[in-house]
Amino acid sequence: MPRNMYLCGINNAKNLMEKMNVAIFVSGSGTNCENIIRHFSGSESVCCKLVVSNRADAYALERARRLGVASCVVPKSDLNNPDVMLPLLRSNEIRFIVLAGFLPMVPDYLIDEYPRRIVNIHPALLPKHGGKGMWGHHVHEAVKAAGDTETGITIHYVTPVCDGGEIIAQFSTPLSPEDTPDTIAEKVHLLEMAHFPEVLEQLWKEQD
Repeated sequence: MPRNMYLCGINNAKNLMEKMNVAIFVSGSGTNCENIIRHFSGSESVCCKLVVSNRADAYALERARRLGVASCVVPKSDLNNPDVMLPLLRSNEIRFIVLAGFLPMVPDYLIDEYPRRIVNIHPALLPKHGGKGMWGHHVHEAVKAAGDTETGITIHYVTPVCDGGEIIAQFSTPLSPEDTPDTIAEKVHLLEMAHFPEVLEQLWKEQD
């Protein structure tokens, strides 16, 4: 696979300018990140231009490299510094930010800079099992402990309130008493792969 396969029309400046440049913020493996990049690889209107991680060891950075998408590591001190982040995003003409397994809280100045242009995916049916400390396997363990008969994913706008932004879409899956946190995670992952890029695509079409 050519390394530049997913670059967004760099040989066609006019085409690139017409696209909406998106930054994907990640902290871990990056399966959602890769899924989004692949989904929009042939898009005439969306360019996944930049992958940003708060962790240098995040495998998502390797996924971005393989797909020919620029990436950078932004530690917490830089994330909270508008003099670092705003020039980075503006120089890449980023118009929308997607959080795909990004653990730090997004600072208020970024939310102000991108009102209703930052979205997050949460691995449960908010408002249940949301808030501080509710991420990854912690969520699936909480779902199991609560004896829930269903779980799912929530795609929502980001606000200063952790997991408190307006809900854009939710998708659910049934659970049985035999489910474990691991099998719950697998079911949620299937929902993420199936629905996250499609919801983003619909959201961006409505904003055009």
